[in-house]
Amino acid sequence: MDSGKSTYIAFDELCQAAPSPSDFRFCATIQRWAAEKNAFDVRYVDRQNKLYAVRKSSLRTTLTAKISEHLAASRNVLVILSAESRKSGSLLCHEIGEAVDTYKLPLIITYIDYKAIADPEELSAYWPDSLRQRIGSGAAKAIHIPFNKHAILDALAQFTVSNPPLTGVNHYSEYAHRKFKCIMPDVPFGNRMRLKRLVEGK
Repeated sequence: MDSGKSTYIAFDELCQAAPSPSDFRFCATIQRWAAEKNAFDVRYVDRQNKLYAVRKSSLRTTLTAKISEHLAASRNVLVILSAESRKSGSLLCHEIGEAVDTYKLPLIITYIDYKAIADPEELSAYWPDSLRQRIGSGAAKAIHIPFNKHAILDALAQFTVSNPPLTGVNHYSEYAHRKFKCIMPDVPFGNRMRLKRLVEGK
């Protein structure tokens, strides 16, 4: 682990007052997994602060400064994407842009709707515009993974600012997916959606 560095979690608050409809609910699951392993410190900007900043533009400068502070102390960024993640207008877009352009942080992109990722470019409809642009330009260094405990913990430990993925469209091998129990032995390898949406990240 890079000494003294954290993982920053970026998500779309979806302008929801309650946490259940937004992607924020998966942060608690990731924090629990990290605590079990005592593997890394997790940081993110509080969802309510994001909501207030969206509704009151006067607060946005303060909030973006807080985002920059957290990113500066991070060694990688975990980006949570769902089918509802917005393409533009969210603070998630700002977080991705700052992480890549200013701090050169690697992105671990996890898709809550998928249990296996074999071709990230087929999932480009999930990408916010800021992510699409930086993958297209080659600026983003990223690995795309399913929302799976073993895959997330492995990626966060492995891909850091000192050891980033080589490109913006990396993914784990079939062997790794099976080792992480993302897919069963008799299931062919490919992009595979979950039969039903995760509830509270479980």
